[in-house]
Amino acid sequence: MTTVKKRDFLKFTDLSLDEHLGLFRRAAQLKEARRQHRVVRTMAGRTLTMIFEKASTRTRLSFEAAMLQLGGSCIDLSAQNSQMSRGEPLADTARVTGRYCDVVMMRTSADARIEEFAVHCEVPVINGLTDGGHPVQILTDLFTIEEKLGPVKGKTLAFVGDTGSNMGRSFSRATSLFGFKLRLASPEGYHPPSEVVEEGAPGAVQLLRDPKEAVRDADVVITDVWTSMGQEAESAKRLKELSSYQVTPELMKLAAPHALFLHCLPAHREEEVTASVIDGPQSVVWDEAENRLHVQKALLEYLVLENEERWSYGAR
Repeated sequence: MTTVKKRDFLKFTDLSLDEHLGLFRRAAQLKEARRQHRVVRTMAGRTLTMIFEKASTRTRLSFEAAMLQLGGSCIDLSAQNSQMSRGEPLADTARVTGRYCDVVMMRTSADARIEEFAVHCEVPVINGLTDGGHPVQILTDLFTIEEKLGPVKGKTLAFVGDTGSNMGRSFSRATSLFGFKLRLASPEGYHPPSEVVEEGAPGAVQLLRDPKEAVRDADVVITDVWTSMGQEAESAKRLKELSSYQVTPELMKLAAPHALFLHCLPAHREEEVTASVIDGPQSVVWDEAENRLHVQKALLEYLVLENEERWSYGAR
């Protein structure tokens, strides 16, 4: 009997550049199909289980809508309403879930937790967010950039604020595949750890203190909330220390004339970004949010259908 290893998407670098670009091409096709009201039912008969240990809006909506629009079904399993809240071992939950469904999306805290789940689950597992990364969001952001500006290779992206967040970490890793330059502007203590920066392309990730230096002539300006889930007790401290890192119209003027503004949402207007920027002409946050649907459709198709094809060659 041949043993076939299933594919997971836990970190952005779990897929190759060619695989990412293939997802982009397929996402564009699926986006056009939806615009033309053409029904695509490639996931008929398959089931996605979504496990939420952290709150969600866009991840929940986009994954469920994606699976349903592709003809599949979706199960929402919150941790507090499952036996996990009563102490069932995560490995046992993973073993059972993998026998009921075809793919799992998990949104949790520690990376080690989703890694443990993936080890014991026999179907593909997708990282819907952890403290260490948000690969489905970065996948969408890069797709959005390429949709608007062409290939991201060689472009300069500036991330301003708490760049040690899961978003900053995933962007850093993505430089190793996509060949863009990343400037991370943060006060002391808010940059990603050195081992994460080292996962990026050599010399591609620049750690800065001055947001103006980071944004100058950049093709894309990115920010995120200053207080992420689980950091609420630090909110006052973070607001004070990050106050000079707000993305304002004056800061955006330093970027290239064609520069885009990205934010993964939810946004706190007049904290990390002014309303005039996020609601202004350079902002593509609503297209960015919509693109979660199309990119994740492509990802679900790829992981599930490729896995089924791999198993079909006498693996079981």
